[in-house]
Amino acid sequence: MKPKSRFVELDKTRHERTSFDCGINLLNEFIRRSAARHRAAGVSKTMVLPANAVEGEKAAICAYYTLSHTQIERQTLPPTLVKKLPRYPVPVLLLAQLAVHKESQGEGLGKVTLIRALRHCLEINVHLPSYAVIVDALTEEVQSFYEQYGFQVLDRHNSHIRLFLPMKTVEKLFS
Repeated sequence: MKPKSRFVELDKTRHERTSFDCGINLLNEFIRRSAARHRAAGVSKTMVLPANAVEGEKAAICAYYTLSHTQIERQTLPPTLVKKLPRYPVPVLLLAQLAVHKESQGEGLGKVTLIRALRHCLEINVHLPSYAVIVDALTEEVQSFYEQYGFQVLDRHNSHIRLFLPMKTVEKLFS
C-alpha cells in the first residue's frame, strides 16, 4: 500500500474505512465506526494518510490520528511543573488515536504520523493554548513508542498508562 504524501481530514465518501486493520481492534473499530460521527458531533478531528487509489474508488487508509481537547488535574503532573500552573484543571490536547495499517507498518509511518499530529497540535495551540499533549498507551509496546519521543508517564487513566509531552517541548521540536 503506497501512501500519498500528505494527511487530509477523514471523508467517509473518499476513504475506505472498513478495511483498515492496524492489529488493535479498538483502533480499527474507531476509524470504521466512530471517527466520522465524532467529527460531526464536534468532539474530535481525524486526519488520515490515504493510499494512492484508482480514480473513482475510495482510497485505503495507511495511517490516521485523532485529536481532541480535554483537561487534566494539575496534581497528576510532576511537582516541579505543578507550582507554575493555576489551581484548576489544566487544558491539554489529547492525541486520542494514532494507528498505522498492518500493510504499512515497519516503514516509519508511526513516526511520520506522530510528527504530523504534533505539528497539528502546535498549529491549534497558536489559537487555543494547551499545556501539553497527552496520549493513552493501549499496550506496553505503544508506551515505549511514545517514550522514545519524549513523552513521560503522567498517570493511569481508564486502565491505560497516560503519557504527556509539554507543549513547550513540542514547540522546541519544530523551532
